[in-house]
Amino acid sequence: MRRLLLLAPLLLFTVGCGVVQSSEGEATDAAREVARKAGERLYGQRPRTAEEVGRSASGIDGVEVLRVTGTSTHDGDGISVIVRTSGSAYNGWLDPEEVVVRRCFAVRVSPTSEWREEPRDVDCPPGPPLTFDPPPAPPRLPYEELRAKLPQVPKGGRVDEAEVRRTLVALDLDPAIRTETKADGGRVGVLLSVQGNGFDAQDCLLARVSPGDTKVWVPSRIQRMPGEGGCTIGNAMDPQPAPH
Repeated sequence: MRRLLLLAPLLLFTVGCGVVQSSEGEATDAAREVARKAGERLYGQRPRTAEEVGRSASGIDGVEVLRVTGTSTHDGDGISVIVRTSGSAYNGWLDPEEVVVRRCFAVRVSPTSEWREEPRDVDCPPGPPLTFDPPPAPPRLPYEELRAKLPQVPKGGRVDEAEVRRTLVALDLDPAIRTETKADGGRVGVLLSVQGNGFDAQDCLLARVSPGDTKVWVPSRIQRMPGEGGCTIGNAMDPQPAPH
């Protein structure tokens, strides 16, 4: 009995150490999961510069950007971003105290990277987190100008797609504004759009020229979110119903 009593504190200490180590591992896994989700946010096939990737990463909650290497996502191995994240876990019933860790991981951004690619554990580089200038403001979409200059075709008339295209050229649009037209069923649809970041609502302008009816409008914010199809030439031809 005396031997058992002497062994009890040693066993308790050993179990306690095991709990601490396990909790630190759980906290590290939580930090790694934050980095993994950052990789998901940065994932994509669109070409981006190191500045764009670093700026996007620095805007993700719980992420500090410590280093960015590479020039473009489509050059060589792409862009490598070293991020610092934190995670937490609790020791357990023996010592219900929160364990918080800060860890660094390398996240690769490239068209060849895999979805939910495992971030690599790395040493944290010295120095404070990097800061990035705000992105340049997107060009203004010419709503009033487009509405004023698009052809007004009388009922029974014929819409000329070439004339619509000439109208767009005459607007002398910013090169960052993409234009698209489509003719179908005696109507011509128009899309003016600015490339979005893949997460926020995209800027776009739609128009449809029909005999007796020319309309210009901006889709709702919900429709302009990624994957909603609001900023498409199809939505100009056959508008989606308004969200409720």
